Amino acid sequence: MRHYPQEVENYTNTCLVMGFVNLLWIMIAIWAWKGFIAALLLSASVYQAIKWLDLRLARTRR
Repeated sequence: MRHYPQEVENYTNTCLVMGFVNLLWIMIAIWAWKGFIAALLLSASVYQAIKWLDLRLARTRR
């Protein structure tokens, strides 16, 4: 007697857009507070972290 819920909407695009919006305002706030170099370094660090996580995920899929 299992009653599964109905299919729900896909919120992937909404989540990605809101993640981008949050990163954007955080970078703008850091740029205003500490300057362009700090925002650039933080952006590079986030990029490298994402790249590292992607590589790690690719290795575990093999």
